[in-house]
Amino acid sequence: MKYIILVGDGMADQPLAELDERTPLEAARTPNMDFIAQNGTLGRVKTIPDRMSPASDVANLSILGYDPQKYYTGRGPLEAANLGVELDSDDVAFRCNLITATGDTLMDYSGGHIKSEEAAILINFVNQHLGTNRIRFYPGVSYRHLTVIKRGAEELLQDLKCKPPHDITGQSISRNFPKGKSAEIIKELMEASRKLLEKHEINLVRVDLKENPANMIWLWGQGRKPAMPVFSDKFGLTGSMISAVDLLKGLAKILGLEAINVPGATGYYDTNYEGKAAAALASLKDKDFVFVHVEAPDEAGHNGDLREKLAAIERFDQYIVGGILEAFKDRDDFRVLVLPDHATPIAVRTHTSEPVLFGMFGAGLPKKGFSGYSEKEAQNSELYFEKGHELMSFFIK
Repeated sequence: MKYIILVGDGMADQPLAELDERTPLEAARTPNMDFIAQNGTLGRVKTIPDRMSPASDVANLSILGYDPQKYYTGRGPLEAANLGVELDSDDVAFRCNLITATGDTLMDYSGGHIKSEEAAILINFVNQHLGTNRIRFYPGVSYRHLTVIKRGAEELLQDLKCKPPHDITGQSISRNFPKGKSAEIIKELMEASRKLLEKHEINLVRVDLKENPANMIWLWGQGRKPAMPVFSDKFGLTGSMISAVDLLKGLAKILGLEAINVPGATGYYDTNYEGKAAAALASLKDKDFVFVHVEAPDEAGHNGDLREKLAAIERFDQYIVGGILEAFKDRDDFRVLVLPDHATPIAVRTHTSEPVLFGMFGAGLPKKGFSGYSEKEAQNSELYFEKGHELMSFFIK
C-alpha cells in the first residue's frame, strides 16, 4: 500500500466579497480535488491545538501524526536540522528572517522575496560582523535563515516572546520587538543588523532597481533541540518529504524521512510543481509514504494577493494532485490525503487557527459523494478530528 499526503500550505480561506462570498478554494478550478471529494470523503481537522500559535511547524507536526503539545519545541531547531547544524541540549535556535524595514515600519517580512544567492551574502556578512564564539548566523533559502545562540536555553527560553514577522507586516517595529527579561540581546542583534545591511551594496542595488531591500534581520521561532520517535518506528512505514523550505525538510530529517531536494523548488509562486510530483512518484517506487508540501498558496495569503492564491491553488490541483491521480488511476493499492496545514486568509494576511478541510481517497475508503472540495462542503461531513495528530492513524489504518 502507498500513502500520499499532499499539503497546499495555507490554501484554506474565508468567503470574499470579490469572489461573490466564495472562498478561493470554491472559486478556483480544482477538478482533481473535486474528484477526491466526489469519489472519496471530506472531513475537518484541527491542526492547531488550543493555546498554540497557528504556525506551519505546529500544523505539519499534527498532520504527520505527532502531538505538538508533546513534541514541539520551536521552529528554529527544525530548520537547524535541515541545515546540518548540530545543537547541544542547552543551545537555542532562532528562525532568522531577512526583512524590509522602512523607518519604524516592518514593510516586508521577506526582504522582497530575495533570492538565496544574494541572501547568503548578506547573512554571511552579518555573521562576519555580529557573530561570536557563542552567536552564529547560517544562510538558508530566500529570506529564511538561522541564528544559533550557544548555551542560551536557561537564559532565553524562560519568558522570551518573539512575534513572527509575517504577523506584523505594516506595523511598528519598536512596538513588536521581542519581550521578556532576556529580550535585550535579541533586540540588539536586530538593530545592529540594520546598521550593517542598509549600506550593503546588494541592498543599494535593490533600492535602485525599485526592489525591497533586505535591510534587517528579525529573530523568532526560538527553541531547543527536540526529541521525537522516528516515523518508521511510530507508523511502520518508510517515507520521504518533498518541500522547498528548511522547516519541513528539517522536520523530515528529525523523523527519519528522506528529505528530497527538487531542482527549481523555490518555496514561492514560481516553484517546480511538476518536478515535485515526479519526485514523489519516484520516491514511491521503494517507499511506502510520501509527503508533498507546496508553500505558494501561503505566500499569496501573506501578500494579500488573491490572483496569485487562485493561481497557486489551481497549479497545486493540476500538477500535484492531478499528477498523482493520473499515475495511480489504474491501481487500487494507494490512499491520498489532500489538505492545507492551516488557513492563511487573504483578508488578514496571516495564519488562523480554525479547523481545516481534508479530502481522502483510495483503497478501503467509502465514496461519500460530496459535491466538491471546499470549506463549505466539508462542513457537511460528520468526520472531524479535534486532535489533529490522530488523523494520520485514521488515514493509514
